[in-house]
Amino acid sequence: MTSFANPSAWAWLIQFFIIIVALLVANLVRCNVPLFKRSLLPSALLAGLIILCLKPLGFFADLVDKQSMEIITYHTLGLGFIAMALKNKKIKSATSTLKVVETGAVTASTYILQGLVGLLITVPLFLWWKGADFFYAAGLLLPMGYGQGPGQALNFGVTFASWAEGQGLVFHGSDFGLSIAAMGFIVGSIVGVVYMNILRRRGKLKIRDKSVSEHYTLADYESEGEIPHSESIDKLTVQFSLVLLVYSLVFLLMYGIQQLDLGNFGVKTLKPLVWGFNFLWGTLIGVLVRWIIGRLRKSNLMQREYINNHYLDRIAGLCFDFMIVAGTAAIDFNNLRGLWIPLILVCAVGALVTFFYVLRCCRKLYPDYEYEGFFSMFGMLTGTASNGMILLREIDPRFETPAANNLVLQTIPALAFGFPVLLLMGFAPQSLSNTLITMGIMVAALLLFGLFIFRKTKKH
Repeated sequence: MTSFANPSAWAWLIQFFIIIVALLVANLVRCNVPLFKRSLLPSALLAGLIILCLKPLGFFADLVDKQSMEIITYHTLGLGFIAMALKNKKIKSATSTLKVVETGAVTASTYILQGLVGLLITVPLFLWWKGADFFYAAGLLLPMGYGQGPGQALNFGVTFASWAEGQGLVFHGSDFGLSIAAMGFIVGSIVGVVYMNILRRRGKLKIRDKSVSEHYTLADYESEGEIPHSESIDKLTVQFSLVLLVYSLVFLLMYGIQQLDLGNFGVKTLKPLVWGFNFLWGTLIGVLVRWIIGRLRKSNLMQREYINNHYLDRIAGLCFDFMIVAGTAAIDFNNLRGLWIPLILVCAVGALVTFFYVLRCCRKLYPDYEYEGFFSMFGMLTGTASNGMILLREIDPRFETPAANNLVLQTIPALAFGFPVLLLMGFAPQSLSNTLITMGIMVAALLLFGLFIFRKTKKH
């Protein structure tokens, strides 16, 4: 019989207790300390940093379980993407298909540029710095940490660590990747706010008045024909059940691929990436499930609307908040010994290159809303889409420009553009020569994206 007095019965809940308490404390600090309030630093990141600062204390270090925090990070990444994929897309302001495709190209090309910058730092350090005890392909974690966030930084960090171990190298990939992700949030928030205030002082921007309350209507919370909030089953239960249903299909898909005989390429390149792509499979299956539900509604085989965007937003927000806290809390500073120099170089150079590249792209593509486009994209490409939205709301609170829609709708073209490059994440770490080949492919891909993004267009 199960003994609920046994600490093991509470082990997982204790990790969630730590996350929740840290979130509440962080939110209290952010709302009441002017320095943090002005920085726009996400409360979730601040909560993770609080846990990180307390970990050196002996008793607290024993409470925080690194493996549990990594598992929470992994699963909340997949669940959050599924919740976003299930939403019925509603477009509030006009945006063209071409502009969405161009935005997707900016996203994919920035990932490539970040990866190239990272490799240009870590490969020479590996070759010529005698004190360097790390993996030559570690620079590829820059776009995973900056561009994708803690979940993907962790997924590929673990994969890279296994590749390094197979070659007799010691590389704590999860800590390196998660540290890049944490630095990305700080860069996106602080650099974004500093640049925003510089533009405001120059008279180029007007930051919203936060004392003015925002108004919402019933349409913001539910659409016509939805199931009741609470009947035989609660509406929130239905939303969460749909998310978990999709995630169960994701598991079956990944497990099925793992069992296939895909030859040498599959074993060395594809299969190691399968479990790291839980967010990708979740997005694709989530879109498919949403489409099936839509078809059932149109054919009147389903009489009521079961999908509620408001609740799905809340589920995604909860998952991403937990992901950020757990991902940051999972960092172990002891494992970063000998990695501080490459970590600082990768993060600093990556931030500069991302800032100026995104700024240049936005000036070219969004002449009518250059700054709205920049802050939304820069926030996303150093943190998550939520960070981009937070920065955007400071200057476009009602999303009157197409910047918000560009950010949301660009996911599919960015995925299409970036998927072949993501396959390189399984090819590059196999050997140093593969990494050098990957760098050449990335240069060629970046040139092609540059020709598309900066092409001459007719002025109307």
